[in-house]
Amino acid sequence: MTTTNPLLDFSDLPRFDTVQPEHVKTAIETLLTAGRELVEHLTADSTPATWQDFAGALSDGLEPFGRAWGVVGHLHSVNDIPAWREAYNEMLPEVSRFYAELGQNLKLFDKYKALRASAEYETLSIEQKKVVNNEIRDFRLSGAELPEDQKPRFQAIMEELSQLSAKFSENLLDATNAFAEIITDQALLAGLPDDAIQAAKTAAEKAGVAGWRFSLQAPSYGPVMQYADNRELRARMYRAYATRAAEFTDGTSKPEWDNTPLIARMLELRQEDAQMLGFNNFAEVSLAPKMADNPAQVLAFLRELAAKAKPFAEKDIAELRNFAKEELNLEDFQPWDAAYVSEKLLQKRYAFSEQEVKQYFTEPKVIAGLFKVIESLFGVRVKLDAAPVWHEDVSFYRIETATGDLVGQFYLDLYARETKRGGAWMDEARSRRRIANGIQKPIAFLNCNFSRPVGGKPATFTHDDVITLFHETGHGLHHLLTRGEELGVSGIHGVEWDAVELPSQFMENYCWEWEVIEGMTGHVDSGAKLPRELFDKMLAAKNFQSGMMAVRQIEFSLFDMQLHSEFDPKSGLTVMSLLNEVRKEIAVLTPPAWHRFPNSFSHIFGGGYGAGYFSYKWAEVLSADAYAAFEEAANPFDAAVGKRFLDEILSVGGSRPAIESFKAFRGREPSVDALLRHSGMIAA
Repeated sequence: MTTTNPLLDFSDLPRFDTVQPEHVKTAIETLLTAGRELVEHLTADSTPATWQDFAGALSDGLEPFGRAWGVVGHLHSVNDIPAWREAYNEMLPEVSRFYAELGQNLKLFDKYKALRASAEYETLSIEQKKVVNNEIRDFRLSGAELPEDQKPRFQAIMEELSQLSAKFSENLLDATNAFAEIITDQALLAGLPDDAIQAAKTAAEKAGVAGWRFSLQAPSYGPVMQYADNRELRARMYRAYATRAAEFTDGTSKPEWDNTPLIARMLELRQEDAQMLGFNNFAEVSLAPKMADNPAQVLAFLRELAAKAKPFAEKDIAELRNFAKEELNLEDFQPWDAAYVSEKLLQKRYAFSEQEVKQYFTEPKVIAGLFKVIESLFGVRVKLDAAPVWHEDVSFYRIETATGDLVGQFYLDLYARETKRGGAWMDEARSRRRIANGIQKPIAFLNCNFSRPVGGKPATFTHDDVITLFHETGHGLHHLLTRGEELGVSGIHGVEWDAVELPSQFMENYCWEWEVIEGMTGHVDSGAKLPRELFDKMLAAKNFQSGMMAVRQIEFSLFDMQLHSEFDPKSGLTVMSLLNEVRKEIAVLTPPAWHRFPNSFSHIFGGGYGAGYFSYKWAEVLSADAYAAFEEAANPFDAAVGKRFLDEILSVGGSRPAIESFKAFRGREPSVDALLRHSGMIAA
């Protein structure tokens, strides 16, 4: 049976060929009504607190709503035209209210507790038990145990936080898109790669202006900062990028895009949320479902890493300043010189440039190489498939077993667009679970923001782009290769946030294996493979400035954790003053006073990483140690180790604590040694 509203068609793949913004309100309202009716039925006294009649029925009944809203949210991220933004924002408060209602519904909470206390609980599968226990924990975190007179306020907080988060991301996207640097003097393009110049020329033609148009989107901004000889151009672009969505009105933003008041309000609401739930601060709320125990443990972990990394970072910055002064005649080294000087030093020390390497990583070769890694590691096959898509850039693939059975499918959206939010991410279109007639197969969205192909040639990727693609694919594999049959713990569901980066960071290691690189390169003009000599230079440069990169990540992580555990907005201090204190402790290169990093820190204000940004470093320890198992086997594709990684990490999803999965794979507790060794921060 078909339906006129494509958002209500759950028979197969999302209907990106027919779905329109005007479908959103009707579909979401229909599903919200059905969801509330289902909850009312399942919480009735006549409904027994069993898995089949209650917990399983609730998960199955609400799954279509999650899928439909997921499509809406996805289109808001990848096609942020006014109509989709309006449709998303119109329903966001209603969706937030519904989830807040679920989280505070005492009858649902009581049913889960009754199931947990019943004799049936002992007969449930490991997955089902984990779902029940996670639900009970999450109900407590959602305010279910609050007095009735406090619940409306808690619900209002959740709704407002959702709206503020969406608005933060929209302001950042609008401010990013509003800026353009138009170059009419060709001399100012000195140093820039040909493909960056051609892309700027195409952008200018598209905008109807003469010359070359550069934007703040990564594929345009990055090459300017890394290669442009003109220092004033770099300084202008840096200033524009650093003040996005800030209070300044010098052409880079508008007052209505200023994220400063949104940040203040979010922090205020998060603290109120924490206190209502009986926690001291929002960081404690955030850590409740994570591997880390408390903020003090996280802060100690970060400072321990900082102590090991900072001497290397200080050496890195001293080398940069020295090189800038002696080789480039830059006496007053500034942050907008950092990427440029780094590239020059890299070229001199290792006799290659990122631009030279980029010519070998063409899209067809990289994609084929990525798929070969997946196939070799996990015994599956990746094949091109067909599906309706939201943009002509998008391709669609299927993963099969060696015998041809479908495992899962995924969309691949590689290129930057003005209507697409920045960064790279994986999201789910559908999750694996057991249904009445078998197993529902998972579907993922893999999104990047790489430079588009120009001049009729294939797109070329930097090595960093390739690493990003492998990273997001790791998240995708976690979602797609699960064997979970219960929605709440299938794939990445139920995985602790500070462990969810393990598979993604693990996959990055394959971007440094010659066996992989040799097979996934072909020069954009000649088709020649990347020379081994050039790869050896890349490998020698792998940890170039790794100390600086490490302290930068630790700086962001410390700022986030202190902001949500120690910062008191009523003390008279500002968010920027806290960041400056963190920088005094950690940073080796301090930005100008007008830099407004928090206003674009979308991970913690526009995404789910509030008091959780440390997860990247935490999971780096796990992923480096996991890859060390292949190093110990002296084979990056060792079949036994690959099968164990699949069986003990990817396939179990969130069905058990992540530390148990890690220990099942490694046979011991995680060690920081592999990360330090991989980063060149253990002296030879």
